[in-house]
Amino acid sequence: MKKNRCKFFFLALLISAPVFSQDGASVYVDRQGIMRWSETKEELSLFGVNYTTPFAHAFRAHDKLGVDHKKAIDADVYHFARMGLDAYRCHLWDSEICDSVGNIIPTRQLEVLDYLVSSLKERGIKSILTPLKFGSNGYPEPNTPTPGFSDIYGKDECLRNQETWPFQVNFLVQFLMHVNPKTGLAYKDDPDIIAIEINNEPGHTSAELTRSYLETMIGAIRSTGCRKPVLYNMSHNFHVLDELLKADLQGGTFQWYPSGLVANHEQQGNFLPNINAYPISFSDHKDFRNKAKVIYEFDPADLGRSYTYPAMARSFRESGFQFATQFAYDPMYIAYANTEYQTHYMNLAYAPQKGLSLMIAGEAFHQLPLDKKQGEYPANRKFADFRVSYEEDLAELVSERKFLYSNHTSSLPPANNKLEQVAGYGNSAIVNYPGTGAYFLDRLDDGIWRLEVMPDALWVRDPFERASPKKEVSVILWNEWKMSVDLDDLGEGFEIKGINAGNEYLSVAEGSDFQIGPGTYFLTRKGVENKFIGNEKLRNMTLSEFVAPEADCQKVYLLHEAIPESTEGRACRVTARIASPQKPLSVKLHASPPGSKPLVIGMKDEGGYTWSGEIPAESLKVGYMDYRIVVEFEDHSMTFPAGLEGEPGDWDFYGWEAWKTRIVKESAPVLLFDAQEDFDMITRPARSAWYKVVPSTDPALSMVEIRARNLKNHEHDYSFRYCFKENIAGRSEALSGKKSLLLSGLSLDDKPLKIQVALVMIDGSCYGGLVELTKTLEEHTLDLGALKEHKLALLPTAYPKMMPYWFDHPNPRPFDISEIESIQFSIGPGIPETEYGNPHGFALERIWLE
Repeated sequence: MKKNRCKFFFLALLISAPVFSQDGASVYVDRQGIMRWSETKEELSLFGVNYTTPFAHAFRAHDKLGVDHKKAIDADVYHFARMGLDAYRCHLWDSEICDSVGNIIPTRQLEVLDYLVSSLKERGIKSILTPLKFGSNGYPEPNTPTPGFSDIYGKDECLRNQETWPFQVNFLVQFLMHVNPKTGLAYKDDPDIIAIEINNEPGHTSAELTRSYLETMIGAIRSTGCRKPVLYNMSHNFHVLDELLKADLQGGTFQWYPSGLVANHEQQGNFLPNINAYPISFSDHKDFRNKAKVIYEFDPADLGRSYTYPAMARSFRESGFQFATQFAYDPMYIAYANTEYQTHYMNLAYAPQKGLSLMIAGEAFHQLPLDKKQGEYPANRKFADFRVSYEEDLAELVSERKFLYSNHTSSLPPANNKLEQVAGYGNSAIVNYPGTGAYFLDRLDDGIWRLEVMPDALWVRDPFERASPKKEVSVILWNEWKMSVDLDDLGEGFEIKGINAGNEYLSVAEGSDFQIGPGTYFLTRKGVENKFIGNEKLRNMTLSEFVAPEADCQKVYLLHEAIPESTEGRACRVTARIASPQKPLSVKLHASPPGSKPLVIGMKDEGGYTWSGEIPAESLKVGYMDYRIVVEFEDHSMTFPAGLEGEPGDWDFYGWEAWKTRIVKESAPVLLFDAQEDFDMITRPARSAWYKVVPSTDPALSMVEIRARNLKNHEHDYSFRYCFKENIAGRSEALSGKKSLLLSGLSLDDKPLKIQVALVMIDGSCYGGLVELTKTLEEHTLDLGALKEHKLALLPTAYPKMMPYWFDHPNPRPFDISEIESIQFSIGPGIPETEYGNPHGFALERIWLE
């Protein structure tokens, strides 16, 4: 009876809904599953971001800061254009814009959504909208009450309870027929909204209900006269896949989080093996071959580095994806705290290297052909004109016309005189710049270029920690730096003229050098008449446009990772990054080496807020060394790590906290893992297991207990990994003399347990062996010369779950102890199949090299 009521309700809507002559279908899907532009019949290729300022936490956060949402949208959409992005996707918080039976209501959120859609349209950015999210609007805050039906029923009920379906039909119809007052078009008729994804990440249970649900919702969309492609999630519902593929859907949407989600800290190590490929497990299904492929969300979550995005774009194109949107771009006005989604961090101003990497990924996505394999890792680190490097933390595009890079690079563009676009961070063959913001150079005419310089950004804490608007994770500084631009088209002695509002800067380069601060500028070759005035267009930007956050660094931050261990008789280099409202006059390293008198060492300004100093080799004897860093300003000094005013020589100084380094002989063991110190940074799979830190029998030590509950599924393996690269940085010279890997641990079961222990090299090559643990805490030894090649577990577990768990390196390097950076533990190898269903556990105290 419930089903009949739903059908009658839908039939009434179908009869009463008007059909417009303009169907807004700017895109269609051909019989091979290729999305094409209706007008030109050409393949489309669109790449961009998710962005949620109109809804939920982002909407409320702007309200709390007193920031106008439309002003915020103008800022962020300009940055989308600056990065060359041309795609947008968003799941709408339906409960914020409708009532309990699905009627659209004119909330502020709907007004802001209309404005955003209009702003994207003005820039030529194409959208896929997902009208139904279902459920609450809280994350990361507590939920706030909303009037919509899905807040009442939640996702599961909305999918299973057919009494809620008329509300969804009502909402879909009214939403698609809603006329955006900014564009004058109903959403169903707007050609820049190229497709509709029905809902966000559904969790269906039965095939029959899935079939009926899809028929109902697709019918509702078509009843409005909307002829846009209709898409549905195919990476969450494998058990009802046949029903999805039989439905009248034009495409499937997929996600990719190759580094898992919500680690609560920045993940360490090389993730290029994790993004080697995007295999679709049902790609050969006969009913999938005519479906378009869309990536609705992707991100290398909890990674702060810049090398990954173009490699993901490469893998998408290899698998036939034509639309991909990163999740999620942090609105500029709240990006200082990264509160929206702590596991993601993307903003051009606050995370400039990641923003540049995404820009380069967009170029790759647009340039690479569909369905063409670019090789296997590690060979696919270079593809077409693109290159990614974990070791250099670098993504780059090097071609005749474009030179884009996310970090310092030594690559040479093939033809300086043919360049039309340069964008980057740091130093290259074209630009030398010590600032820590992104910069952009665009050729406008012979001898005339547009330069845009963003202010400096400095991460002052891990942005992937638990989020709070009360703390900054990144700060913005406005400083002038010397920039050098070496372009054949500009030569030397070119003019620099500010063009953004209020920018009256005017200067002439000394050779190719000039002082510059944040803003937009014309660079004009000597002797060339520049007739541009700033209101002209460059692609979808106006020449004089400039958007950046104000300087917000209100205190002194000193960023330094303690050096846990160093070798006797070898100089110890100490580096720190310092962000402060005013530039330091000097920075001094106060060190108390064991057996030597205290040292005060002037630290060198390396540029870009980095300072370095070296403790001489002859001062470093076996023992413990304390050290502090004193930052001197014009009117005061501050000592770190205490973060207090004053210096150690002052009579009333009391900030005696210090960093400590253990100085050991070169022959001493190299500690790789200590349960008490390193437990929190273990990289785990998203699988059923139990972790606990407990005291060891040695009162000075702890053990971490790990229990894997079931090995019957999931490759019959439970692996986890720890990246020790930073721990051993001060002992790198001592590695070559080590012959054995030692482990202190025990079995938690009544019988011995075999575990595999493997060392992972920087390229993902993995070498290890089996260790049999007993119920007694003992030391176990593996001969480094006897280690065998093993597969690398792709940790943490990726989403969607169809992603591979193992990476079998096609070209592993021979084992080289100088290149080790992680250790991998596996429960599974060596365990008989008959025991897969039993729990297996062990305790781990320490791991070291001798």
